[in-house]
Amino acid sequence: MKNIQEVLKERILVLDGAMGTMLQRHKFTEEDFRGEKFKDWEHPLQGNNDLLSLTQPEAIAEVHRQYFAAGADIVETNTFSSTTIAMADYHMEDLIYDLNYESARIAKAVADEFTAKEPHKPRFVAGSIGPTNKTASMSPDVNDPGYRGVSFDELRLAYKQQVEALLDGGADILLVETIFDTLNAKAALFAIEEVKEERGIEVPIMVSGTITDASGRTLSGQTAEAFLISISHIPILSVGFNCALGADQLVPHLEVLSAKTEHAVSAHPNAGLPNAFGEYDETPEEMAAQIKEYAEKGLVNIVGGCCGTTPEHIKAMSDVVKEYRPRPINTLEEYQA
Repeated sequence: MKNIQEVLKERILVLDGAMGTMLQRHKFTEEDFRGEKFKDWEHPLQGNNDLLSLTQPEAIAEVHRQYFAAGADIVETNTFSSTTIAMADYHMEDLIYDLNYESARIAKAVADEFTAKEPHKPRFVAGSIGPTNKTASMSPDVNDPGYRGVSFDELRLAYKQQVEALLDGGADILLVETIFDTLNAKAALFAIEEVKEERGIEVPIMVSGTITDASGRTLSGQTAEAFLISISHIPILSVGFNCALGADQLVPHLEVLSAKTEHAVSAHPNAGLPNAFGEYDETPEEMAAQIKEYAEKGLVNIVGGCCGTTPEHIKAMSDVVKEYRPRPINTLEEYQA
C-alpha cells in the first residue's frame, strides 16, 4: 500500500466529517450508551460518544463506512475525548486503553475493507487526539490567574496512554486536533515523540488548531503564524485548522499557513457557524463552493469537515477537489531559502 506521503503528492486528500453529528441521528438513550457491559455503572453515561465504540461498535463502523463511501481517504477514530483527563467526567479513567484500542481497530477494519475493494485508493485511519477539557496555559479561575487546572506532565502522561492504544489498534496517522491551547498540543506532541522513540517507529502526525474568533487567534491568544512557529520543531505531516469557524472565515488563516510552512496544509471547518439552536445550516453545496476556493487558490492538501458535516458534505467536497492539483509541498531547503 502506498504511504500517505506519496499519495499527498498526487492529489488533495479528503478527511471525514463529524462523528457526533452522525451519532445524534440514532437518538441513543442512556441504556444504549450503557449497553450490557456498563448497565450497572454508578454515573450517567449518556453523551459519552467515545464509549459507543465499546457499547455500539456497529454504529461507529457504519459512520466510517458512510464517510469512506462518500469519498473520504482518511477517517478519524471515535476518540476525541478518550484521555484520562476528559473521561474523568464519567469516572472512566481506567477504560482509556480499551476505548482507544477498540476505536482504532473498528476504523482500521473498515478502512481495510475499502482498500481491498479499491487498491488504487488506499484508505487511512487517523487517531483523533482532542484537546481535553482543561487548559495548561490559562487559569479556569478568574480570581486566581496563576492557577492551572492541569500540568504539562499530567497532559503528557494522559496523551501517552492514548497514543499507545491508538497505535496498537491500528491507527496509521495521529491527528492532534481542535487545538485551542498550544501548550496542550505540545504535551501531546511530546508524548508522541516519546512513544516513537521507545518503539523505534515513525508515525505521520497531523496538527490542527482552532481559531476561536474574528480576531484570528486561538483561545490561548496565538495568531496563525505564531501557532505554526510554536509547533514547527516537531516533524509533522500536516498543519491546519478545524472547527470553530465556517469554511469562508478560514481563508485568511489558511493563506498564512500555506505561505509559511513546508508541510502539507489541512482544513476541516464546521458547516458554517451554529444558529440560535446550536445547529449548523451550511449545505453540502455551499460548503463545497468554499472548499473549491481553497483548491483554486492552491492553499490545501487535505480537506474535510468538522461540526455539522455529514457524508453528503464530504461527497460534495470530494467531487470538487478531484478537479484540482494539491498545493505543492516544499522541501525544507526550499522553505528556508
